[in-house]
Amino acid sequence: MNAMNILPLQVTAAATVLTVLVALWAAEGDGVRARLRRAVLGLDRATTAAASVLACIALAVAVLAGLWQVFARFATETPSIWSEALVRTALIWMAYLGVAVALRMGALVSIDVAHRVSRGAVRRAIEAASLAGSLAMLGVMFWFGWIMTERVQFQEMAGLEVSISWGYAAIPIGAVFAMIGAVAHFLDRRNAELESAV
Repeated sequence: MNAMNILPLQVTAAATVLTVLVALWAAEGDGVRARLRRAVLGLDRATTAAASVLACIALAVAVLAGLWQVFARFATETPSIWSEALVRTALIWMAYLGVAVALRMGALVSIDVAHRVSRGAVRRAIEAASLAGSLAMLGVMFWFGWIMTERVQFQEMAGLEVSISWGYAAIPIGAVFAMIGAVAHFLDRRNAELESAV
């Protein structure tokens, strides 16, 4: 593996460990810890709401463009050249923004059995390991998604005549939203389904 690929992994690993340690420190207590926790949760409320709204808009755009494609193909017999690319791009944005909402709600990386049978420090260690795994994956997605977005900025999307980087930008942007959601979920768990599971 060359240095170009090792550096992102080293930076991601260091940032993950640092973030998990800060999250563990901020999870309990008052004073500076409580202020940091409130700040992260406040940021999360804004970013998760924005990600949710944008993901819904992306889904609506995909549905409308798909309906137009069907109508144009069968009713007018002149298929639209832009709708397929728009559907694909909108669904990519919906998926990557939706990951942030799913992580915030605890729908991803949930270790049900281990979480149910553990208590105290063991449970918190499992939650920290889950957070570390999520952040590491999202960090890699951010780094390489950013590189790919820059690499394809001069290529055009067929049918839309816009830079293909608009589609690739969903990866790093979605990763940032998801990182905030993952940390917020660690600080303030909201998984009623997991808590009430038998």
